[in-house]
Amino acid sequence: MNATYEAGSFDVIVIGAGHAGCEAALAAARMGCSTLLLTINLDAVAFMPCNPSVGGPAKGHVVREIDALGGEMGKNTDKTHIQMRMLNTGKGPAVHALRAQADKFAYQHQMKHTIEQTPNLILRQAMVEELIVNNGVCEGVITQTGARYSAKAVVLTTGTYLRGKIILGDLQYESGPNNMRPSIRLAYNLKELGFEMVRFKTGTPPRVHKSSVDFSKMEIQPGDDVPRAFSYETTEFIMDQLPCWLTYTNEETHRTINSNLHRAPMYSGIIEGTGPRYCPSIEDKVVRFSDKPRHQVFLEPEGRHTEEMYVQGMSTSLPEDVQLAMLRSMAGLENVKMMRPGYAIEYDAIVPTQLWPSLETKLVEGLFTAGQINGTSGYEEAAGQGLMAGINAARKVQGKPPVILGREQAYIGVLIDDLVTKGTNEPYRLLTSRAEYRLLLRHDNADLRLTDIGYEIGLISEERYRKFCRKRELIEKEKERVMNTRVRPDMPHVQEVLRAAGSPELTEVIDLAQLLRRPEITYQHIIQMVPAPEPVPEEVAEQVEIQIKYDGYIRKSLQQVERMKKMEERRIPDDIDYHQIAGMSKEAREKMSKIRPLNIGQASRISGVNPADISVLMVYLEQYNRVRTAE
Repeated sequence: MNATYEAGSFDVIVIGAGHAGCEAALAAARMGCSTLLLTINLDAVAFMPCNPSVGGPAKGHVVREIDALGGEMGKNTDKTHIQMRMLNTGKGPAVHALRAQADKFAYQHQMKHTIEQTPNLILRQAMVEELIVNNGVCEGVITQTGARYSAKAVVLTTGTYLRGKIILGDLQYESGPNNMRPSIRLAYNLKELGFEMVRFKTGTPPRVHKSSVDFSKMEIQPGDDVPRAFSYETTEFIMDQLPCWLTYTNEETHRTINSNLHRAPMYSGIIEGTGPRYCPSIEDKVVRFSDKPRHQVFLEPEGRHTEEMYVQGMSTSLPEDVQLAMLRSMAGLENVKMMRPGYAIEYDAIVPTQLWPSLETKLVEGLFTAGQINGTSGYEEAAGQGLMAGINAARKVQGKPPVILGREQAYIGVLIDDLVTKGTNEPYRLLTSRAEYRLLLRHDNADLRLTDIGYEIGLISEERYRKFCRKRELIEKEKERVMNTRVRPDMPHVQEVLRAAGSPELTEVIDLAQLLRRPEITYQHIIQMVPAPEPVPEEVAEQVEIQIKYDGYIRKSLQQVERMKKMEERRIPDDIDYHQIAGMSKEAREKMSKIRPLNIGQASRISGVNPADISVLMVYLEQYNRVRTAE
């Protein structure tokens, strides 16, 4: 390493400017901390090496939560997308999810510009090679050029760059995504500091030239024709949208893959890292689901000003010639020109049970990690962690307690709790099924759940908070009106509205809320029967309908939350020696000693810990607390 020189001192340093790093740096700077954001390449800020899309089931919820807390991903997507659709509209509100196709290049440029314009934030190109750690505390970083930056907190968001290795057929070489420089020395530095690391793998599909695609043989996938946005602050909507296209693999595609499996790095033993279960490569899909005659493949534009198209569903590391044969076997792609081949990338990640729920590492104080280094996959999961790591790094510098979201508060809370409590043996992807309180964690109510927190920590402006409080008041006022307004069978419009909706006519006096609970009746129907004194904004009407229609289910979920809160409130002292607790299983003692849960609720979610272990722990804690009190 070069001789070092003092290059500057900051409150917070963020290493890596991917989706986690951007959110972390913006949050820390907006909370008043002097912040330095270091990245290997300034041209790769907020880069989308894989699918240029944002949102989808569970992921879209996270983007809304990021926005409700004062983060940037939703706003940036709203400014730069080329298509937006609401998914799962035929199902209940708990699984409605917004998904946008981003303009890959516009997204990057807009995010970089936002960072460059943010007070308290300096963006700089540098390769960080070493963390400065003294007496178990992180005090800064040293770059490849010998620049020594000191800091009160450091956030590590290295994505897939740590000892990154690209694999394509028989070819393999050290690289970050898309042939960027990998981060080698920093990976070894983390091992030297004592961190337990794992090797994971992810992949990307080929890109093809738009003019070589015959779209007449594919199914068009247009965006929604109504205005959509991730951010609650967005007022200008992009309605000029580009379509995506759907085609399918077939018998010939599968035959091509199967006859070349001996050349597939996944099956030849070249790939060591564990890949994501919920985003398998096409060769993995064909092998694992051999009974399926075809798989969906989407062609998605990478931006408005490029001919490059992303082949969603064809992630692969097969040799280049096999990739071209696979593509040309599909309808609409018979004469396709491949612009970039797909590849697999292996990288180092840390075992996330080495983190506190604040995302600060247990091993090194003042060091936080976020994003794919924590074993996750996906831009949204990275951004959500980045936001929380940035918030908590700033709070640490300011001498304030960390912000920890509960599983009942946010999908971000579910994501972080899963990582730090259970760990992951494969790249973790957030799914709606991972959230036990998903009826409470809806896409539509992220602001009602989290805006108070965003305002309290200083990421939500006064003006935005005033508007939010007004919305909340209107919801309560209109709910009260609907619950207290009685409807008689002889009132004008009532029976005709019911008939038109295919709903039984009234035979007795009931309140509007009872009518609204009928599956076929919407808020618009009851407004036709008894109009509100003043016009009700659409977002208020949506909340009134959901909260009244699903009231019984929501109340049940809230009762579950209250039961769990009692367990969360039972704190576990830091100095507990689990190996001294008789009657607890050996596995439970080992896992609890390693994870050091903060409370009984977290302890109960550790894999391998059973209810009997929790009962023994609670009895032990009662005795422990009695002894401490007596002293």
